[in-house]
Amino acid sequence: MDPLDIARWQFGITTVYHFLLVPLTLGLGACVAILQTLWVRTGDERWLRMTKFWGKLYLINFILGVATGLVQEFQFGMAWSDYSRFVGDVFGAPLAMEGLLAFFAESTFLGVWIFGWGRLRKGVHLAALWLAVIGSWMSAFFIIAANSWMQHPVGVEIGENGRPVMNDIWAVLSNNTAIAAFSHTIAGALMVGGMFLLGIAWHHLWRRRHDGIDSVDSEGRVVVGENPHIVGRDKLDHGVWLRSLRIGAVVAIVGFGAVALTGDWQAKLMYEQQPMKMAAAEAACTSGSSFSILSIGDPGARDCSEVTPIIEVHGLLGFLATGDFGAEMPGIKDLEPQYQELFGTNLPDDPRLGDRAGAEIHYVPVMWVTYWGFRLMIGLGAIPAAAAVVALWLTRKGTVPKSKGIARLALVGITAPFAANIAGWIFTEMGRQPFVVAPNPAYWGNDAVFMFTAAAVSPSATVGELLFSVISLTAVYGVLMVVLLILLFKYARGGVAAAMPDMEHGIERTDRGPDDPDDPDRPSSDSDVLAFAY
Repeated sequence: MDPLDIARWQFGITTVYHFLLVPLTLGLGACVAILQTLWVRTGDERWLRMTKFWGKLYLINFILGVATGLVQEFQFGMAWSDYSRFVGDVFGAPLAMEGLLAFFAESTFLGVWIFGWGRLRKGVHLAALWLAVIGSWMSAFFIIAANSWMQHPVGVEIGENGRPVMNDIWAVLSNNTAIAAFSHTIAGALMVGGMFLLGIAWHHLWRRRHDGIDSVDSEGRVVVGENPHIVGRDKLDHGVWLRSLRIGAVVAIVGFGAVALTGDWQAKLMYEQQPMKMAAAEAACTSGSSFSILSIGDPGARDCSEVTPIIEVHGLLGFLATGDFGAEMPGIKDLEPQYQELFGTNLPDDPRLGDRAGAEIHYVPVMWVTYWGFRLMIGLGAIPAAAAVVALWLTRKGTVPKSKGIARLALVGITAPFAANIAGWIFTEMGRQPFVVAPNPAYWGNDAVFMFTAAAVSPSATVGELLFSVISLTAVYGVLMVVLLILLFKYARGGVAAAMPDMEHGIERTDRGPDDPDDPDRPSSDSDVLAFAY
């Protein structure tokens, strides 16, 4: 077994898990801040209930996100020490800004928001939440700025030790790759937050229909009811879920529009900065302008000899890359000799590389990952927008259909933007291989700043050590995933009553009363692990 492969699996597993939490934190946090703003401006209790319910779920996700994110930076010095030495003079600034400025700000102001209910003036309390949300967005920006430097190194010069030294922090922070990636990430996060609102709100509206609380008249319009035996299932409760659903749908649609625009910008930049990545994503074996809708064959054949396009759109690839239909884009067979001439055909014969010393370099990334990752990102990203449009139409008369199947689809649909975000991240990182720091085409030649992934792993890390760490971290993260899902399901099912200590706790089921001590799902203030939250 190769320590490099194990180290990559470890970083991939922990990062994918962490990135499941990041988009929801960024997207849901903004939604909660908007909801509280509406409550402060109107005084409408429905906005207050929405703020507290969605805010509780936001806090659960934020806490687990912090716990999983802390591991990421430790891995740089454990499994990737040579990488850390190479990029340390560059990464130090944005990561320090993220930790000392953004993370401390978001954590501090979020604490003020949590414990400030009833203690601070409404305007001050609301400002604390907005500052926490802005802090989380700033935190994401600094992390993405560091990652984008790996995709497109700028603002550095080669030092005497052969490592890059940052000479322009503003070039690093204003890197067009970073700005495009950050805007794309925020847009994707809004899709995640919007679908989260839509799916859970649909479930609660469906429960009201299923339990006979709400009904429809002869024209299909909602007749809002209430059940005095279930705390929280009053007429205001209907407004909470209907507003949440429709706001979530609008946010998802707006997010998708922004994803499409920023994604097009990113694609054009990738064609300029990492042409091999985009050629592999399109299975473009030879230069041309046709966009592959579907190709078949053996994507493991990196020379493209067994890849055959089945459905193509002529000229579309050139438009996606440059904005001009029919523009010729370089293919894999044309690009690979250029890379070999510039960066060599074999890894250096360095004993620090172990068995990888002198190995042949494959400049074509794993094509089935880039090809399908790119398409899954786009396809799964379009699902929330389509679902949001359908949801707005189906709820135009004030409630959701009574169909259990559609209700289940609404809940399953929550996962689509999460999966799209993960597919996009995997495509971006895997497509950069064999580089961990990809060379900037503007400086290809003797001045190029780049690093092969094979040279980045810690030379002293053994297979046993890396296996132990990857198994241990996967197990711990698995436990954290179970904890996260249990808490999210518990408070999502409990509705507004489970999120507001100033309401008498209740349950959704109609066969028990709100004070039934035998109900295992009945929340209580004594056992509520999140009772500290407002």
